[in-house]
Amino acid sequence: MLEWLLQPLQYPFMVRGLAASVLVGVVCAVVGTYVVLRGMAFLGDALAHTILPGVAVGYLVHGGARGPLFWWALGTAVLSALGIGLISQNRRLREDTAIGIVFAGMFALGVALISTVRSYAVDLGHFLFGDVLGVSSQTLWLTAAFSALVLLLVFAFYKELLAVSFDRVFAATLRLPVRALDNLLLVLLAITVAISLQTVGVTLMVAMLVTPAATAYLLTRRLPVMMALAALFAALSAVGGLYLSYYWSIASGAAVVLLATLWFGVVFAWKRRSR
Repeated sequence: MLEWLLQPLQYPFMVRGLAASVLVGVVCAVVGTYVVLRGMAFLGDALAHTILPGVAVGYLVHGGARGPLFWWALGTAVLSALGIGLISQNRRLREDTAIGIVFAGMFALGVALISTVRSYAVDLGHFLFGDVLGVSSQTLWLTAAFSALVLLLVFAFYKELLAVSFDRVFAATLRLPVRALDNLLLVLLAITVAISLQTVGVTLMVAMLVTPAATAYLLTRRLPVMMALAALFAALSAVGGLYLSYYWSIASGAAVVLLATLWFGVVFAWKRRSR
């Protein structure tokens, strides 16, 4: 058993992949608690797809180099998030309408740009499905830095984000800057999407935001406990998914998400049976 656990760790790319997956899993879980509580799953999925034009432009500008794609993805995600916030300020338009407009427009722009790259099906495959085993040392450090930034901001504004998430009217009576806090959460979500790009990819991004947090939500109604449990489920899914990927030769991002879904299924079945 010990040899089974230690064998993958002899490869530096596995160690980097495990570290990146755990970091991303924890950040996704913590931010994902707000996504679940506020019913923002569609927003998370939309932001994951809106970074497509940024990745495409970065790919074209830098001649296919993967390194700079993170910064293009990050910038595009933040701009898209703020754009959604700006459009949703119009009271005649609901937030899901604003999300749909930005999502569709940005994704179409990305498809148009990518279609100009002849080898996009191969070169940008990691963008769609993730390539955690290809994480470089530089990417790992960037992931760690931005993960720490997101977690620091979440805990620094914990009470304010809690008040806005549960009762916006009450938060407004406390003279909290509700709109600014909404934009802060959007930016945190955008950063989380960008740093998760290489681990699970665009297509599976929303699962890491929603599934661990939803699993924790079935077990508790206290937000700090929910965050801790979600982070635990995400970390276990990340580590277990990479081991499954190593030994069974399946896509790493898909393995991580499938394991997270399995955790949710087990907890859901247990809660139904214990009623």
